Amino acid sequence: MAKRTPKSIAKQKSSGYIEGAGQIVEQAIPDTLEVNYMPYAMSVIVSRALPEIDGFKPSHRKLLYTMYKMGLLTGARTKCANIVGQTMKLNPHGDTAIYETLVRLSRGNECLLHPFVDSKGNFGRAYSRDMAYAASRYTEAKLEPLCRELFEDIDKDTVDFVPNYDNQSTEPLLLPVRFPSILTNNNIGIAVSMASNICGFNLAEVCDTTVALMKDPQHDILSTLNGPDFPGGGFLLYDEAELRQVIDTGRGSLKIRAKYSYDKDNNVLEITEIPATTTVEAIIDKVVESVKLGKIREISDARDETDLSGLKLALDLKRGTDPDALMKKLFRLTPLSDTFSCNFNILVAGTPRVMGVREILTEWTAFRSECVRRGVFRELAKIKEKLHLLLGLKKILLDIDKAVKTIRETEEESEVVPNLMVAFGIDELQAEYVAEIKLRHINREYILKRTEEIGDLKAKISDLEETLESPRKLKAIIIAQLNDIKAKYGQPRKTLLLYDKEQDEAEPEDETPDYPVNIFVTAEGYFKKITPQSLRVSGEQKLKDSDTLVLSAEANNRDELIFFTDKGQAYKSRVSEFDDTKASVLGEYVPQKLAFDEGEKLVATIITSDYTESIISFFKNGKCAKVPLSSFETKTKRKKLQNSLNTDSPLVAMFKTTSDRLFSLLSSVDKALTISTALILPKDKRDTAGVQVMTFTRGAYLSEVQFAENASFDAAKFTEKTIPKAGKPLDLRGRLE
Repeated sequence: MAKRTPKSIAKQKSSGYIEGAGQIVEQAIPDTLEVNYMPYAMSVIVSRALPEIDGFKPSHRKLLYTMYKMGLLTGARTKCANIVGQTMKLNPHGDTAIYETLVRLSRGNECLLHPFVDSKGNFGRAYSRDMAYAASRYTEAKLEPLCRELFEDIDKDTVDFVPNYDNQSTEPLLLPVRFPSILTNNNIGIAVSMASNICGFNLAEVCDTTVALMKDPQHDILSTLNGPDFPGGGFLLYDEAELRQVIDTGRGSLKIRAKYSYDKDNNVLEITEIPATTTVEAIIDKVVESVKLGKIREISDARDETDLSGLKLALDLKRGTDPDALMKKLFRLTPLSDTFSCNFNILVAGTPRVMGVREILTEWTAFRSECVRRGVFRELAKIKEKLHLLLGLKKILLDIDKAVKTIRETEEESEVVPNLMVAFGIDELQAEYVAEIKLRHINREYILKRTEEIGDLKAKISDLEETLESPRKLKAIIIAQLNDIKAKYGQPRKTLLLYDKEQDEAEPEDETPDYPVNIFVTAEGYFKKITPQSLRVSGEQKLKDSDTLVLSAEANNRDELIFFTDKGQAYKSRVSEFDDTKASVLGEYVPQKLAFDEGEKLVATIITSDYTESIISFFKNGKCAKVPLSSFETKTKRKKLQNSLNTDSPLVAMFKTTSDRLFSLLSSVDKALTISTALILPKDKRDTAGVQVMTFTRGAYLSEVQFAENASFDAAKFTEKTIPKAGKPLDLRGRLE
């Protein structure tokens, strides 16, 4: 390795050398997270993913402000490529990300209840997964008239401005929005370890609610804010308890349902409004899937007939189909009925907070009050400055000839202002103003007209100062603006409220097709479901080497399955959840399909249709347990049940019975015993250890259990009427010795 001299080090530094570059240094994981990951996480949370109290994320704000500075609030539309290019002066991200933001804000995309961008061209559709928007060079856009309420007072020092990323220009930290835009449009953001999902509300209702809260902080919000309003329309299933939770806490789930009509002449269901959480393609895919699985048999064809007039899904029905009954089924099986999960997570002063509607509107009112106060203060300062200049002009009125003479007798231009200050007792600003008056205006009439404004200015100053000192007057300004916005931009609700939920409360019928099947389970845990027709033409069952069949039974496709493992757990499933197969395949591997714990093995399988039977379990230590199968029935669709089988001793055999039966037991030392399960009391505890039915000499154990009628010996000769018993020995021919 070459020796590093001062000369070589200087040469390396001049060429961009960095001390320690390329070296691997050990660092504790917590330190790495704190130094490297935390700044990134905070940047995503604060500067990218979550909206602020003005209702916008930074990407939205930069784009809209750029369009405002381009004159697109009043001018003609311009190509979106031009807008994207200009926005990159504030937003250093790529043009694709900026254009996608523009698309979502546009009227053409139909993503927002109150869009901010007036668009022309193909901007795709929010309700379509596959409808792509055109490139930015083909589309045009300008700001919607509603954006006037975003920028009306932005030049009056109502909000703070900060330098952009290269310090070449400035941009607003927030927009001085004149209405609570945070609640009038849906806003979704995914940050690091947190997210935001805000649903939109009707603009007129939000304005009314804000005004009511400003007048009465205890106002009942639900009396003026009926519920979310989505751009796609549809129906909101009105649940007052859930809605109050969303209003109060900012969290909760709301159910949305599609709107449909029935064309009786053509026997077609037409769906014209769908939930905002899904797409046309997702609905059609689910309908087709349900038809293929046999869950829906009433539909002969499904088409997307969406065109320029709007969304429309057409479902051709078979003759005799009840359209309302079919829609109830579709609401259960497809996204035509969906849930919107609310999470009102908003940045307030750089801190993310999950807030209810009352708290959000309170924060917005405080923000807007500060904007109005700053605007009034700026206007007051300008009027005071104007008054100050006019007071100086009024002093000139006393002797206009003296002012002219003073200026004419001044030899150097730089002395004009000081000489006027001395001559009339005015300050520098007033003297500058007088000196800049045009020659044609140095007449008594002009000066008199200008100085007549002094009285009006003093009245305005008095009124503005009173406004600054009166919170009531500030509120009155905000309320007047909100009422004006409601009158200009308010619109009827698109999402209607559905109060009748009777069809939701009914228990959904089981749509699983029912037909006979044959069940096969192997010792290694492979499961096969074969129809009788397929079984009749099948050959020998295919198994893995050294694997054997442990269960062969007839069942129905709607039957339920309980798989017991060597870890004492039970996994529940249904026969219908396994695919129909053939004897020539290995089948489905149960531990993998049902996600067994690592190293867990299948030891027994029970099939039931109504949980009316009992389970009889025999263990290697000679104990037997009788447990009602109803102990394994659950109201919810739990798939994993712990403490379902005793693990003190390995399971030898498990049987399902509807009544007491005779069983023949055989020990490892060829002793036999036949008992009736009537001798065993049932236990509700699933993992009961059972009772001792067979005793053993040292080293012996229970090796085999069969129904008495299937035993390989004369079971009646070994019957005992009490337990426990050691059993009687067998000779080589299966007889008593």
